[in-house]
Amino acid sequence: MEKRFFTIGMAGHIDHGKTSLTKALTNVDTDRLKEEKERQISIELGFAPLYEDEELQISVIDVPGHERFIRQMIAGVAGIDLVVLVVAADEGVMPQTREHLEILKFLGVKNGIIAITKIDRVDKEFIELVKDDILEELKGTVFENSPFVLVDSLSKKGIDQIRELIITRLKDQEMRDAKGAFRLPIDQVFTVKGQGTVVRGTVYEGTVEEGQALTIMPKGQEVRARQIQVHHKQAVKAYAGQRAAINLSSVAKEEVERGDVLVSSEHFIVTKIIDVAIQLVDELDHIIKQRMPIKLHIGTSEVMGRIVFFDRNEVKEENGEILCQLRLEEEILTKRGDRFILRRPSPQETIGGGWVIDPRGNKYRFGSQTIEELEKKKVGSPKERITAALLEAKSLPVHELIKRTALDEAAITAQLDAADFVFYNGKEYTLRILIHSIEEDIYDRLQDFHHQFPMKPGLNKAEIIQTLQKKFPKPLLDFVIENGIAHHAFKRSGQFVALEDFIPRVPNSWAKRAETLLDELKRDGLKVRYLNDYFASAGIPDQLSGDLKRFFEDTEQIVVLDDQFTYHGDVFKEAVSKLKDQTGLDFEVGDAKDILDLSRKYIIPFLEKLDALGLTTRADNKRIWKDK
Repeated sequence: MEKRFFTIGMAGHIDHGKTSLTKALTNVDTDRLKEEKERQISIELGFAPLYEDEELQISVIDVPGHERFIRQMIAGVAGIDLVVLVVAADEGVMPQTREHLEILKFLGVKNGIIAITKIDRVDKEFIELVKDDILEELKGTVFENSPFVLVDSLSKKGIDQIRELIITRLKDQEMRDAKGAFRLPIDQVFTVKGQGTVVRGTVYEGTVEEGQALTIMPKGQEVRARQIQVHHKQAVKAYAGQRAAINLSSVAKEEVERGDVLVSSEHFIVTKIIDVAIQLVDELDHIIKQRMPIKLHIGTSEVMGRIVFFDRNEVKEENGEILCQLRLEEEILTKRGDRFILRRPSPQETIGGGWVIDPRGNKYRFGSQTIEELEKKKVGSPKERITAALLEAKSLPVHELIKRTALDEAAITAQLDAADFVFYNGKEYTLRILIHSIEEDIYDRLQDFHHQFPMKPGLNKAEIIQTLQKKFPKPLLDFVIENGIAHHAFKRSGQFVALEDFIPRVPNSWAKRAETLLDELKRDGLKVRYLNDYFASAGIPDQLSGDLKRFFEDTEQIVVLDDQFTYHGDVFKEAVSKLKDQTGLDFEVGDAKDILDLSRKYIIPFLEKLDALGLTTRADNKRIWKDK
């Protein structure tokens, strides 16, 4: 069975025992900062390994409970697969408990366990009252039917029980997508002496390998994963669902910040306008007005912006989804389906959350028509959803399309028969418009190359693929090239690809001198000078002679014997024919010298060329014709 990786989060009000519970479960004190020790509160995210066997690896994030550190809390919870909602038995549900519950709802975290901590401080009757209080608070939420565990972190009561419950619930949960493009929202940046810049975060999707080329977005800075660690242990790879620390090359600590995203692909979208579907908290303290400033928390990013409505100018209460837009002051990296939290900057409060309908938002007119268009985008026809997935990933097998579109196989297969989609390499689909786009790109590149290097047979196929591989997967590029050759848009000569109608030629400015060189070489017959002498005599400079020599050789106008002597193609063919006519099945060096009237300095490289071309084979002192 393929190993699965999960990260769970501890959430709840300040001083309700999240850090103590984490320590009891993992033997790791996640409060590592001096200020955290002194004030006895969590300020930054804390991380620890909880459990590992052949099937599972589980990590814990301990998120700060204090309202002043809500950004850190959201950054930590945004990447978790299961939450342990911690409520102290001696205090019950508190304001931060409620806010954390709202945040978890908006972020789509559905798997939860309720931990009632500090049970040794109160009697059983009081615990039952706290339980009722929590149940009342959880009514109508995704955690309404979540299991309760009574724990005391100091005496270790209930610790084994909650550990087993976490493991059991995650065994039934599907892991994050490890096959898509790698994405890690950065929540910590630091330096290690002698190693340089290290970033840490939860791998949202995909995998990353040691040595892999990556990009820090939205800055677009290219880096490399020098080393990878998972819980302070060296790792060759990190997978979706894991906490990972990655040592990056070519970047200073000051150039990276929390909120940046480390990715392996250019397919992710950087944007400042996003179309969204939002839900508001149950009780708003203040009216939300049109174009009101908001603070967006998405992944580990915190960005200021404004909310833009298209069907209202303010809202005080709303139970359903509102389709609207967020216009941001800074670029973010996001994709359809990403979840987020909205907060009011002043007075600070969580006002809602939701998910990204379209990261490529435009400016629309106020009115019902825009709402109708957003509704269509939100639902999206099967064809539109498949097209959107393929535009992003460029090429996907059916099982990946099922994941990315939330459509079943029958619905996807029904759409893929359309002419807009192309099945290739026996397993993947792409869009016909992408094939045309790639083909046009290659056509333009070849045209430019032929213009710049008219004597070369074409571009190396591997070079074409390598150049475009940042934008498109290699199998798709290979398919487009081979498809172009099959349909006579391109042609191939060995490893080189050229336009179908391209014929290599000497540039007009050098054609006369090249012709003079060949004429002179032909006149000298078999007793030639060094080739460089001919280039010099024709007035052809050294920087051009290499390309011209290759061109003459590729077009069989010359035959290069060795690093000294070269014959005109016609002269060489006549000499081979003469020698063949005047010898039997085999001949010796002396026979060839007499027939061609050549000295040893010419005849030895000439005969070795015959061997190299496969015209003759050498046996002791004789050479044997292969086809006589």
